[in-house]
Amino acid sequence: MRAGLRGTLGVLVTMFLAAPAVQGECLQFSGALEQGGFIWGRVEPGSSVRFGGELLDVLPDGTTFAGFGRDAPATVELVVSGPTTCSETLQVARREYNIQRVEGVPQATVTPPPEQLERIRREAALVASARAPSIKRPELITSVLAGFVWPARGPISGVYGSQRFYNGEPRNPHFGVDVAVPKGTPVHAPAAGVVTLAEPDLYFSGGTVILDHGYRLSSTFLHMSEVSVQVGDELQAGDLIGAVGSTGRATGPHLDWRMNWREERIDPQLLAPPMPDPASKPMPRP
Repeated sequence: MRAGLRGTLGVLVTMFLAAPAVQGECLQFSGALEQGGFIWGRVEPGSSVRFGGELLDVLPDGTTFAGFGRDAPATVELVVSGPTTCSETLQVARREYNIQRVEGVPQATVTPPPEQLERIRREAALVASARAPSIKRPELITSVLAGFVWPARGPISGVYGSQRFYNGEPRNPHFGVDVAVPKGTPVHAPAAGVVTLAEPDLYFSGGTVILDHGYRLSSTFLHMSEVSVQVGDELQAGDLIGAVGSTGRATGPHLDWRMNWREERIDPQLLAPPMPDPASKPMPRP
């Protein structure tokens, strides 16, 4: 990354963490306090923080963070222990999701053939293994909280949380944001991270890369026609990851960008800025 961009990110980190969006009883939060959202704030260094009974990571400077799944409950208990002890009930905003019902679909196009089930199980275990380790690097997650850039620019054709019912049977919700751009369009890292998965051909997702942003916050990029990174590569925002495609179970070329915090699937759009004009200033290059 260029020195100027690093300096800009440093300023953004200071501004972003110093400008809380939500005033709570225990601490101030930035981020989206809603289903699919991700929040962060600061407690006294050395504190212990529990979120819905789950112990959160707390960085040496007191920064802590948590995410909400698609169907997160309306409230969650936050308990801070240590130099200052307090607790509060967070109110989690609910969202309305786009639900589509499609009838008369041939079952063969809905359910994977039996001969592929072993491959699907093996690949699911591979993905889970790539997300399991926690890369505890405060400097990495702190730079990430400065904000994300879009990995590709174009029309948004699919949104987080939407779901289809085929022949009355629910399919898994869509947990990412789809950007409809032509095959071969470069895909760039939206923030700093370490590559923990780089596979050219998974059954469902085709060319797939997982970029771990630290402390089990990760981005996943699906259906790519080219994978340009390897496991262990360290990337900065704007570095090349690969190219858009329609590999795996995709009906046309697009980038499917997903995010996870621990076991929760969160909405990338809530961490990214508004989609810029594709004709505006080019994406950063490595």
